[in-house]
Amino acid sequence: MTENYLDVHIDRDVAVLTLNRPAKLNVMDVATRVRFAQTIRRFGTGDVVRGIVLTGAGRAFSAGEDLQSVPTSYDEIHEAFATFHDITRAILETKVPVIAAVNGIAVGGASEITLCCDSRIGTPAAEYYQPENHRGIIISNASSFLLGRLVRNHATRIILASSQIDADEALRIGLLDEIVAPQTLVDRAVEVIRQWNSDPRTTALHLGLLRPRPEDIEAAFAREDDAARHSWESGAFTEGIEGFWASKNAAPTAPTTSN
Repeated sequence: MTENYLDVHIDRDVAVLTLNRPAKLNVMDVATRVRFAQTIRRFGTGDVVRGIVLTGAGRAFSAGEDLQSVPTSYDEIHEAFATFHDITRAILETKVPVIAAVNGIAVGGASEITLCCDSRIGTPAAEYYQPENHRGIIISNASSFLLGRLVRNHATRIILASSQIDADEALRIGLLDEIVAPQTLVDRAVEVIRQWNSDPRTTALHLGLLRPRPEDIEAAFAREDDAARHSWESGAFTEGIEGFWASKNAAPTAPTTSN
């Protein structure tokens, strides 16, 4: 079924959630993000499936937030952050493994969603891109905590330089755990989940031990929200979005989304 550009199907007792807006590189509006978190929670109890796979249709995992509607107040920015944060929260609350199957470019907030997953499996086309620092936008999804947890000192370069990280580099620094052929990506993610969750009773307990503590995640959310407020009040956010649209109109093939 398709709901707010989100396809859901069950593959061998694993829920596969596919962002399905390929013409727009699977950008996520607020309604899609809300549905995404709700669907993760629906399947995350462990009562229906052994695990959850997150992926995208077409050539992108997701290009992040849909910037067609530019926020006109900090309240709108806060709402956008809240819906991204809640996807991270929903993933970390699950009782089953969650794997990001990164089929293509993952930008901004979409890239950050993968950071809290229990594994990230990609194809050779997988690519991570955090453009926020050059667009006046602030990172979200507790990535201020999670990115360094995964890649240590590489986090500063990734965020401040807004450099694009291809699949090979992502594997080298720990953003990806494995690279597989595109046609086997989802099958491989499903296979890993079935291997990991042979006994849901102990798997859920180990996930609780291995994942970051909720209080650390919530503290990161609060810091990111505060930084976003400062970005808005300084004018950096508005100027960054205006610059983004100016560059997009000048170069139609440039990436079209962000956080």
